[in-house]
Amino acid sequence: MVLRAKEIMDSHLLKIDGEVDALTCARAMLAARKGYALVTRGDPPVVAGIATEWDYLEKVVAPGVDPSRIRMREIASPVLHTCAPDTPTDEVATTMSQLGVRRLVVRSGEEVVGIVTSRHVLSAFRQYVDQLSSEIAGFQATHGPLG
Repeated sequence: MVLRAKEIMDSHLLKIDGEVDALTCARAMLAARKGYALVTRGDPPVVAGIATEWDYLEKVVAPGVDPSRIRMREIASPVLHTCAPDTPTDEVATTMSQLGVRRLVVRSGEEVVGIVTSRHVLSAFRQYVDQLSSEIAGFQATHGPLG
């Protein structure tokens, strides 16, 4: 059984126009219970970056910037670490670990279709381990301790 990014991703994305101020975006992140916002530009909107809680700490909170006076395009990281929907979950976890990131944006071609967070990966692996444990316990119960 191989889980893929599309099976664990969150497809309910928080997208915010790059001209929106950081305070408004922070309120939207809080309301949506997301630790990120995908920042868009243009018409039609295209994802141009991502802003995370760390971007807020580094670029707004620590330097003492008024969040109502800074635009999301100014604090968002333009680098999107991505994967395809069919990427196996073990590759997703390896990529996140190697890059030192907690989120991968899932893209199908140029379209952003979801996001995988470290929480999604941990949850998927926990379910997998629980399933394996149950199967092992069932095998031991029917075949005895020596198989």
